[in-house]
Amino acid sequence: MRRVAEQHDREAFGRLFSHFAPRLKSYLIRTGSTDAAAEELAQDTLVMVWRKAAMFDPAQAAVSTWIFTIGRRLRIDAARRHLLDGAGDECFEFDRLQADQPDVADHADAARQGQRIRDALSRLPPEQAQVLRLSFYEDEPHARIASELGLPLGTVKSRIRLAVAHLRRLLDP
Repeated sequence: MRRVAEQHDREAFGRLFSHFAPRLKSYLIRTGSTDAAAEELAQDTLVMVWRKAAMFDPAQAAVSTWIFTIGRRLRIDAARRHLLDGAGDECFEFDRLQADQPDVADHADAARQGQRIRDALSRLPPEQAQVLRLSFYEDEPHARIASELGLPLGTVKSRIRLAVAHLRRLLDP
């Protein structure tokens, strides 16, 4: 995966494709897709893996988890489009969809990642941490943050940009 992300290595992608395409198709069929739809969704998933490979973070998930998550999301989107088009409500069995509930490993990973983020936030300059918390945790618009803190809007945006860059440096291994 790293070679695909960093070097756009077609041979490495071919191996990923050969390994995951049949498994992904089988998974999609088991969760309610037709054979043709599963084939198309598996290919769409792997095209997205090629395009978004640089976004993969091995600290967040295994390659298989990341790929199957993309496939599941594309399947759900396709089912929603299918229903919105008014086609074949009787063909799609929502009861066969797997729950989106995270498992124990996902909870443990999320807890570890949450602690890493809290530790990194505590290492930011206070003014950067403040605007980041308001923006991301309290979902405040930048203009409202500027008004609340009595700062120019550009200053708020600059602090957020600097804080995000600083967090990236702190969180990247």
